[in-house]
Amino acid sequence: TESGYRTANVEDMKKTFTAENGYEASFFYSLKNDEQIAAAQKFVQDGVDYLLLSAAGTSGWDTVLKDAQTAGIQVILFDRTIDADESLYVASIVSDMAQEGQTAVDWLAGQNLSEYNVIHIQGVMGSSAQIGRSGALDAKVAAESNWSIVTQQTAEWSAETAQQIVQAVIDSGESFNVIYAENDDMAKGAVAALDKANISHGVGKDVIIIGFDCNSWALEELLAGNWNYDGQCNPFQAAYIDDIIKNGAKEKEVIMDEKGFDAATITEDDVKNYGI
Repeated sequence: TESGYRTANVEDMKKTFTAENGYEASFFYSLKNDEQIAAAQKFVQDGVDYLLLSAAGTSGWDTVLKDAQTAGIQVILFDRTIDADESLYVASIVSDMAQEGQTAVDWLAGQNLSEYNVIHIQGVMGSSAQIGRSGALDAKVAAESNWSIVTQQTAEWSAETAQQIVQAVIDSGESFNVIYAENDDMAKGAVAALDKANISHGVGKDVIIIGFDCNSWALEELLAGNWNYDGQCNPFQAAYIDDIIKNGAKEKEVIMDEKGFDAATITEDDVKNYGI
């Protein structure tokens, strides 16, 4: 339930790592880095052949990765990067989260508002998705006198928490004209608070809505003009990992091809071809 992105990513993995395709796969999920590390350590102790990691947090992985290397277990990162020496893993198939954030912020700057008063709803703190998507906005706000953060809080990918954050700002009476939510689900929750307060949003309206991941339903919101921008995060990484396992890594890092979508130019074909 973390997000539509995670659902698509997990389904892609489970369709690929099947007995019919030569695999015996075990899965563990947590939003907490320490729980992930403990699970990874158990997989190492169980003697798996490959350890695939989409890390909740970027730090703290060195010990378990070194233990895996000592045991002859090949580690492959997917979705998110970690702070570890690249000698400790075979390859990474990841999104460039910093570029995702930069592309979105560049788009927002291109709207040429006289002032930017931003509600910034962050994902799980310390994840590479949060660090990358937050970093570009933080840098822009620091550099421009007409950009300001009204509130900056984590909703940990939750629509319900995002709605509460935006509702609190509305109740405070503080002015805002941008919601920068680090995934689609949180953007959806933010919009629910706006709708409850009869605050207009989307193309030509009072509040610009920015999300990430490109869920099909989110791109439909762009197509309808209810949201303004959605940054793609490509979840379909299993085929790359399957190829690495079967044929060896041809390069250390594979960056997923991604783009951003503007409500002013998105098409029905975009929704069909890029929605998850």
